[in-house]
Amino acid sequence: MSDVEGWMEDHTSIRELNDRARSTLLGCRVMVTQGIQALNDIAAILHKVATFDTFTEDNDPHGEHDFGTLLHKGETIFWKFDYYDRSLTSGSENPADPEVTVRVLTLMLAWEY
Repeated sequence: MSDVEGWMEDHTSIRELNDRARSTLLGCRVMVTQGIQALNDIAAILHKVATFDTFTEDNDPHGEHDFGTLLHKGETIFWKFDYYDRSLTSGSENPADPEVTVRVLTLMLAWEY
């Protein structure tokens, strides 16, 4: 396998893992900011994140489905994935491998970024 093929395979695996985690919340941890908590509508926001499908080359240049922006009750909300090692002390060496990676989905108001 060439380096390009390996790179594309990793991005495909990461995208599939992110889509599964985002749509089911299985295989990830979810963190919400104080701003999201204050909206008192986390279930509705998570539903919007789970069904988000407006990925483009502009907002998803690597094709990993790891970040999105949505509107909820007049607020712009960002969601994003980060990849940590199993101990949650540093970044994952291989986000395409769920055996060594913990996905963390963070929900935040845009102005909290």
